[in-house]
Amino acid sequence: MRYIPKENITKHEDATLSYLQPNIVLFQPHMSVGPENDTFTTVNLAIVAAPALYKSEFLQTLMNIWMKSSKSNFLQTRTVKEILWGYEDPFLKKIPIVKMDTVVGVFYPYNETFDGPYRIYSGKNDINKKGTIITFNNSRTLQYRTSYCSMVNGTDATSFHPFVKKSEQLYFFSSDVCRSTFARFNRDLTVKDIPLYRFSIPGSILASPATNPDNTCFCSDREATNNCTLKGFLDITSCKKGKPVHISLPHFLHASPSVFKYVKGMQPNAEEHTTFLDVEPITGFTLAFAKRLQVNLLVKPNLKITALKNVKHLFYFPILWLNETAIISDEKAEFFRSKVTNKIKLLILLQLALMIVGSLTFLGFLFAFFICKGKNPK
Repeated sequence: MRYIPKENITKHEDATLSYLQPNIVLFQPHMSVGPENDTFTTVNLAIVAAPALYKSEFLQTLMNIWMKSSKSNFLQTRTVKEILWGYEDPFLKKIPIVKMDTVVGVFYPYNETFDGPYRIYSGKNDINKKGTIITFNNSRTLQYRTSYCSMVNGTDATSFHPFVKKSEQLYFFSSDVCRSTFARFNRDLTVKDIPLYRFSIPGSILASPATNPDNTCFCSDREATNNCTLKGFLDITSCKKGKPVHISLPHFLHASPSVFKYVKGMQPNAEEHTTFLDVEPITGFTLAFAKRLQVNLLVKPNLKITALKNVKHLFYFPILWLNETAIISDEKAEFFRSKVTNKIKLLILLQLALMIVGSLTFLGFLFAFFICKGKNPK
């Protein structure tokens, strides 16, 4: 898969800028290791989500009847295209509700939809606020959370204010995980002859409230989080209309050891599974990045549902993990070097040359002063 973003600037308003960000994903066969019709056996999304959405015992009894009549099981085999973009679920088709959406998919119905609108500072009146989000969907906060967790902070991560310092935390908002987060300086590096700062997402972002009290408001299911002591997960159920979706880093990186008890084959690697931003410090532009996330469904035992009766313990079922990466093109890197990097290097050389000339001039005058003083004693 290749993510192709587009930015549609709509209007200027004083010192702010409003825009919409379309979610457009196109399948690129030549960039993929297999076709979209490759099949995978995974968890049945509708079977797991239905009991979380409808907790009434009477409704769950009816759902169980429809599940059995549709021959739906806990696991199912689907194509990559179906899992990602949606398929008509046989169980949901049995439910006698006329206007009910029977299509299910990890990214359904977000393809070819707009993310936003966003309203941001252009930096006209305060360059330090450049790119900072003022409102998302016409609100300063998220509607499905409260207090600290609902705040929309920072930029959209494509750029930050100029003259970024290593000591600061870069805040940005991601609608994919329905929260604001931040990155900390990791190391210096050079990409296509452009010096950059790498900022990485710290493990404390997904730490348990016992370790990071700021995460207390993200703990909404005390059973699933072992009384809010579990680390490594972000519950986004509230912004997914009640579906038990939980986000983690790939392969449960930084998650509690207990998570690995019921899921085999996970091999977390910080180098491969960490999200980072490579920021050019003078301009604040992000010239390379990697966004890595894992989508999981929380599976709970349910004696009312035949397809779930063999589930003995609640656990997180990994559906897929994403690695969205981008880097500045060779053409744009050359343009950036000519307009920014090379001129900064020239300025540094000029400063150095002036310092050397100034020092030599000062030493010359000092030497001449002592020579003249020695020739004219009192």
